[in-house]
Amino acid sequence: MPVAISSLGFPRIGSKRELKFALENFWSGKAPASVLLEVGRGLRKANWARQHALGITHIPSNDFSFYDHVLDTSVMVGAIPAVYGWQGRGGSARALLRHGPRQRNQGAARARDDQVV
Repeated sequence: MPVAISSLGFPRIGSKRELKFALENFWSGKAPASVLLEVGRGLRKANWARQHALGITHIPSNDFSFYDHVLDTSVMVGAIPAVYGWQGRGGSARALLRHGPRQRNQGAARARDDQVV
């Protein structure tokens, strides 16, 4: 009888810290959101393929976060402080990532100019 192998999650940063560098470039304005989103897509695809190639039979889904899984959940339930200008409805990756630690002082002013997707 074959043994099922499960994974509870996979490191999302990338083997060469690709996500870290993509986030820093996005936050500093050196790269647009499209570059960050493409890095995220590539990492998710590579992580899934690696786990599959290693014989993992139960690969988790929805375990990726661009920055902070607690922030993702806070956005999902609408628990973002008013100072950030969050409107309580959907949003782009840029809007979500503006709530990161480097953006606290600029959050309210910059969050207003985002379009809802």
